[in-house]
Amino acid sequence: MRKSVIVVLTLLAGSLLALAAYTWLALNWSYSSGERAGLLQKFSRKGWICKTWEGELMLTAMPGAIPEKFEFTVRDDQLAAELSAHAGQKIILTYAQHKGLPTTCLGDTEYFAQRMQLFEDK
Repeated sequence: MRKSVIVVLTLLAGSLLALAAYTWLALNWSYSSGERAGLLQKFSRKGWICKTWEGELMLTAMPGAIPEKFEFTVRDDQLAAELSAHAGQKIILTYAQHKGLPTTCLGDTEYFAQRMQLFEDK
């Protein structure tokens, strides 16, 4: 009986370690990265247990075209404060896409904002 308890505990510890390693890898290796420019329409902190910063950019390719919505997550509180200050303005958002995250506690989307700058019309 004692050996079976040790085997179960070893398997449980190994499974938790594998899940932690997978989560770390998914957060630190990006599938893609890029920039999106648009109007910062919505930005809020939400969640029942795990509070995350979630935002929404409205993208338009041409004047008069139906805008596309780009949803993103922010993990950095300083960047979140900067984005909150520019709600309703045109911005350029640099992001990284992380696929396969095991939980939504890390964010509602797979797109994580890394930095932002104001969009300047020329």
